[in-house]
Amino acid sequence: MTDGKVHNLLIASWLESEHVETIRAVDPRVNVIHEPGLLRKPRYAADHNGHPTTRTAEDEARWRSLLAKADILFDFDYTNDQDLPDLAPNVRWIHASSAGIGQFVTRRDYHRRMPNTIFTTARGIHATPLAEFCLMSMLGFSRGLFRMTNLQAQKKWERYAATDLVGRTLVIFGLGSIGRETARLARACGMRVIGVKRTVAGASAESNQVDELVSATDFKAQLPRAEFLVLVAPHTTSTEGILGREELSLLPRGAVVINIGRGALVDEPAMIESLRGGHLGGAALDVFATEPLPADSPLWSMPNVLVCPHSASTSDRENGRLTALFCRNLRAYLDGRSMENVLDVERMY
Repeated sequence: MTDGKVHNLLIASWLESEHVETIRAVDPRVNVIHEPGLLRKPRYAADHNGHPTTRTAEDEARWRSLLAKADILFDFDYTNDQDLPDLAPNVRWIHASSAGIGQFVTRRDYHRRMPNTIFTTARGIHATPLAEFCLMSMLGFSRGLFRMTNLQAQKKWERYAATDLVGRTLVIFGLGSIGRETARLARACGMRVIGVKRTVAGASAESNQVDELVSATDFKAQLPRAEFLVLVAPHTTSTEGILGREELSLLPRGAVVINIGRGALVDEPAMIESLRGGHLGGAALDVFATEPLPADSPLWSMPNVLVCPHSASTSDRENGRLTALFCRNLRAYLDGRSMENVLDVERMY
């Protein structure tokens, strides 16, 4: 990429002007196209889907003309996701604002319809907020947060004994950047952490921030030890339904499940049954089989369930982290070097 060619880089989702200027400063070979008036306005900090509004016919024509000349996209165009390969035939690299784009790309057949395009993910930038969500959830259940808020709502003074995390066993299924950061925080609280990784060849427990490291084939064998279980793996053919009825029954009575991966990892009806029956002590859920979570789902009103509307990963500091990652990749792309977080379509992450 060192031929001096000018690359047209289109910002395809909302990004604050200061971050756009950071991207512009990377290299004069890049023509950064930023038309905030054509982008959906964010509903909250770092919202890359935006308000579900539509463009006027004139604005849509203008937007499509920009797609047609773009070589690089900062994020997918979620307003034209089905037609993107046809509308942006010159794009050779798309950098996503999300980490889990494997299903998104394959369902739209981008990898076949855009065979010359590189897809990179935002893997790593959500590690801190997601790990903190896991720690918050474990502390919430161990320290009796739900009982505390219920008593407060009733203005009822009733002392009780909770427990603590020291010496408790946490099993983490998925040891990417999020899993490792979750393990680090848990060990700082004195927990014993078992990490489950797809392959463990050449990996060490300490480098993965865990006390024990096992392969995914040994996942079931670890469940009877899991007082807390964190699911943080992507949705792939091998992880779909990884926590089913049998696996739930192997957990010790009173265990807590925290799912920050994808809803498809869990047999949701079986989990609800286990929660109702008292075998599963609680669940903190950021992802669900159907999103938004239907109003008639029993999960909304269960006293031992924390429902988070797929917001555990979001942070008002996200766009700064995303921009820093994108700029590193942009420099690598222009120089013909390997980029970070290139999507492996076969593995879907």
